[in-house]
Amino acid sequence: MLDAIMAKKKIEVENDRAKMPLYELKKDLQVGNFAMSRQMRKAPWSLIAECKLQSPAKGRLCTKYTVPELAKIYQAHGATALSVHTDRHFLGQLGDIARVKAVVDLPVLRKDFILDEYQIYQARKAGADAVLLIARILSPAQLKEYVYTTWGLGMDCLIEVHSEAEIKAALDTPAELIGINNRNLQNFTTDIQNTIDLIEFCDKNRTIISESGIYGAKDVERLKKVGVRGILVGEGLVKAEDIGVKTRELVG
Repeated sequence: MLDAIMAKKKIEVENDRAKMPLYELKKDLQVGNFAMSRQMRKAPWSLIAECKLQSPAKGRLCTKYTVPELAKIYQAHGATALSVHTDRHFLGQLGDIARVKAVVDLPVLRKDFILDEYQIYQARKAGADAVLLIARILSPAQLKEYVYTTWGLGMDCLIEVHSEAEIKAALDTPAELIGINNRNLQNFTTDIQNTIDLIEFCDKNRTIISESGIYGAKDVERLKKVGVRGILVGEGLVKAEDIGVKTRELVG
């Protein structure tokens, strides 16, 4: 599934580049102010709440709310920052970032399969404060280069890792935010034990985020005990009976 998504993503990026070359994208580009990392430093625990409508593995997850409506609920109930999917496999689009920024004032992470620096400039042009960089789909050299690209635009990057080898690649960059994904990309099952097992290989001076498979206060407490500083949650929020109540529960 990941290979199929990546193949389509390469074509998508080239099509976007043909419509708007990088030099045009860079025109009048406003540099950010590292809004996400600054927001996360204010509290010992952070919730990055994800505006997620669909999963390629599980299909439609949320039909009751739009992406901006989810964003407003998350902000009203204490989320630290927002994750906005811009990949079509998640029913996302780049324009969702601007729609979210129009109704809330929380920092926004562009959640997508970033494989080209073009997408980082594209994210900033759209108003994103941060991007996700997935260690599995980038070489160590690309990972380091893209960290500096995001910083040059006043943006933060969250490096996503799934294994000890990927943690090493992330630690070879100066990135502040490292996200341990609990989703097995082979079969798409989730287990927060992956974070608990892998955090010992991380630099505790970095901000460690646990991603996926987090559904309640018990999961939060297990993660806090091992030194996790925050969580990124999508499905656990959008499928909740009361999203506002669940947001408060995960905020703690």
